[in-house]
Amino acid sequence: MKSVISIVDDDPSVREGMMDLLASRDFMAETFPRAEDFLSSKWVGSTFCLIADVQMPGMTGLELYSRLVRAGTAIPTILITAFPNEADRTRALRDGVRCYLTKPVNESELLACIRSVMTDRES
Repeated sequence: MKSVISIVDDDPSVREGMMDLLASRDFMAETFPRAEDFLSSKWVGSTFCLIADVQMPGMTGLELYSRLVRAGTAIPTILITAFPNEADRTRALRDGVRCYLTKPVNESELLACIRSVMTDRES
């Protein structure tokens, strides 16, 4: 199974926009409306980078990341949010989240985060 970038966001327009952006850069991506949908998918093991919304119904993006770490399947994670706050950002980065970006997401920043994950993966 090919490596993918998984996008977890409850907003369909965000999922579609990110999918289009990543496809335009030749990345394979899968989208999920909820963290629980991602966790129960076949893509967890082949996801090399996870992009997750901080605030979603049910499990938040930070809770999803923490759950993956506790399960021993830490995936390099980029959190995105329309409601940034310094406490969440500090906690996320301290806990190992790769990037904490504000919506609307700057494409260059997002791609730089993904490239950083790819560089670490190759070394």
